[in-house]
Amino acid sequence: MASSSMVPKVKLGSQVLVVSAQGLGFMGMSGNYGLPKPEPDMIKLIHHAIDSGITFLDTSDMYGPHTNEILIGKIRGALKESGVRDKVQIATKFGIRGVDGKTEACGDPAYVRSCCEGSLKRLGVDCIDLYYVHRIDTRVPIEVTMRELKKLVEEGKVRYIGLSEACASTIRRAHAVHPITAVQNEWSLWSRDLEDEIVPTCRELGIGIVPYSPIGRGFLAVGPSLVENLIEGDFRKKMPRFQNVNHNKTVFERVNEMATRKGCSAAQLALAWVHHQGTDVVPIPGTTKLENFNQNVGALSVKLTREEMTELESFASSEVVKGERHAVMHMTFINSETPPLSTWKAKL
Repeated sequence: MASSSMVPKVKLGSQVLVVSAQGLGFMGMSGNYGLPKPEPDMIKLIHHAIDSGITFLDTSDMYGPHTNEILIGKIRGALKESGVRDKVQIATKFGIRGVDGKTEACGDPAYVRSCCEGSLKRLGVDCIDLYYVHRIDTRVPIEVTMRELKKLVEEGKVRYIGLSEACASTIRRAHAVHPITAVQNEWSLWSRDLEDEIVPTCRELGIGIVPYSPIGRGFLAVGPSLVENLIEGDFRKKMPRFQNVNHNKTVFERVNEMATRKGCSAAQLALAWVHHQGTDVVPIPGTTKLENFNQNVGALSVKLTREEMTELESFASSEVVKGERHAVMHMTFINSETPPLSTWKAKL
């Protein structure tokens, strides 16, 4: 098994944001994949991650909601006292809210500002290092949302701006208002829809790429046994790919067999494939277990040849994988576009 080591630093995008080559996703700590995890255990994990060289911490105001940001706020004081705060990059997101029992995206300027103020307070910081539009509001021109974000940058409340699950044209329009530092999208061996347009657009514009769920939401780590042990409240139970486990188990079996040949775990191999996409790619695997975290860091030492990359990709091609990557498309607004700015002006 590949061993963990200190994580190198990389430049994320063409701005001056420097982060660890691998980040830590916080979503699972506050639910979504079942019940929230014990806070003392998560604080221990976060400190261990920072001690291991992970400085890029990814959260959102919707995780909990709010409790995930509060968790980071609780460790912020200790980080500041130890002189580590300036060495840690906190990324958070806004743009998903609950309305009448349903989930929707919102990019209204007043909402943008209120979310930012709330996150600053919960995180206990004066400035958010990287602030993402979590999901794109398809009713509000992206220029309108970006103008408010630009104001927040000018006011010193946000350092850098990011987008999540935006289509290529939305990325271009947003970038024209204010430079986009990073785009966060799902990217793994079995989730590759961003490769045709989004990745080339980001590289043309000098935007960093931050893959979430780079280990296939855990399936590429343990295979069918993951699905068998999902508890109530874990939204993966509703995902088409996890409902087609008898078909998709072949993907895991092939990845696992190759990992055995290479002397690493299946999770490390799947994560290493993402790392090998380029130096502008910084994945943020999430976990709530120290053992899994250490394995994820170990993926940085797994080297793949071009032939091995191609072989891996054949295991999880679109023809092989069965089921969409999300269960409820209207909740996720995958690769979303917004209306033209002229339509918003017409409403004023």
